[in-house]
Amino acid sequence: MTENPHEACGIFGVFARGEDVARVTFFGLFALQHRGQESAGIATADGLRISNHTGMGLVSQVFDEDNLQDLEGHIAIGHNRYSTTGSSRPINAQPVVVDGCCGQLALAHNGNITNAKDLRDELRGLGHEFATSTDSEVIAHLLVSSPGESWVERSQETMRRLTGAYSLVAATRNTLMGMRDPLGLRPLCLGQLAGGWVLASESCALDHIGAQFIREIEPGEMVIIDDEGVKSHVGRASIKRALCIFEFIYFARPDSIIDRRLIYLARQAMGAELAREYPIEADLVIAIPDSATAAGIGYARASGIPFSEGLLKNRYIGRTFIQPDQRIREAGVKLKFNPLPEVLAGQRVIVLDDSIVRGTTTPRVVALLRKAGAKEVHMRICAPPIRYPCFFGVDMATRGELIAFQRSVTEIERYIGADSLGYLSLEGLIRAINLPQDSFCLACFTGKYPMPVQLEMDKLALETVRDGC
Repeated sequence: MTENPHEACGIFGVFARGEDVARVTFFGLFALQHRGQESAGIATADGLRISNHTGMGLVSQVFDEDNLQDLEGHIAIGHNRYSTTGSSRPINAQPVVVDGCCGQLALAHNGNITNAKDLRDELRGLGHEFATSTDSEVIAHLLVSSPGESWVERSQETMRRLTGAYSLVAATRNTLMGMRDPLGLRPLCLGQLAGGWVLASESCALDHIGAQFIREIEPGEMVIIDDEGVKSHVGRASIKRALCIFEFIYFARPDSIIDRRLIYLARQAMGAELAREYPIEADLVIAIPDSATAAGIGYARASGIPFSEGLLKNRYIGRTFIQPDQRIREAGVKLKFNPLPEVLAGQRVIVLDDSIVRGTTTPRVVALLRKAGAKEVHMRICAPPIRYPCFFGVDMATRGELIAFQRSVTEIERYIGADSLGYLSLEGLIRAINLPQDSFCLACFTGKYPMPVQLEMDKLALETVRDGC
């Protein structure tokens, strides 16, 4: 992905007596690192108290043997963050831990709550104090203060009050909980570990810890996991489904399964559809690594044009806190991609990418390929033009920043400097994924949101009203 629309977060939870649940969670988060790289955290519960450790950076930067040993218990939840509500700073790292009349609660959240400010104002009026500027802390306070005799009843009341996108895991001193919003905008799945149970954003996290994939948590479902096993409840009835289609295009790892579809095969099919919709004479097919690699292979197979690596990716760029000096900064996209002139020189090249958001990086990639000797550069995009912003936990851009909102495809083609440009049609995208169109949120393409939204939402809206600010 050359311009990186960012997912909200990766979440993970485990209930397993006799397991080192903090270490299990560490490796679960490690597998979900692609969903967020700003901060990470793990909270554990041992039946008496909740312990929590969070920090800025990657999972491997936040945790070591010493702080993992301090996280004892048989329940753990973990979180990788990319901020969509609240700035990126240590106080906003998750899990969040709050106290209530029913005891402590730790919570980790993936998504975006569209009525968070109203709920926060209401809770502040009732005497709740907030330490962060995240909508996730709003959910936690709402959960511990909702009426009900049990966590099931309190969770159902909380889900009734929330609007927006959320998959979340929460831990009390003796219970693990999972919830998914009624539209199923964000993914969540259930796995079984020897002696316990696991919840995760994606099935790839289960594979890494040796857990067996059982099923996905249904939209509107909540599960309670304790010593008696897994109990499923209707948290809030689901009337329609609206999974974010970018899980298939970009967010999910290729080895994850969502709605019974392997992501890798869906992306291959996107490339094949592009080959049928936008055929052209060329010598070589390459892909922007890594998210478009499967699509590039699919395009090559369908077109009969050879596939090759033409760009190599530095997978660690952006994962350091050391700022580049001016000379290195001016190298721009070369920090992330390095072309192979011996492969590209004199070639008519078809380039697969997953999407174009702002259009700031794509022209540099095209220029980089030409400088490496490419004779022609034909861009093929695995998604329709993105013309509308997301309000459900994907930090893309404001509407005015989206290149497809301001320009036609022909104008974008000229702007990025490509010899041709082809966007996958919505019909082609749905054919490639091979699931019903009405099971997805397609708002970034169509402007038809699955629920009412406030058209100008500020991800820092809670920042100015945080206690002490």
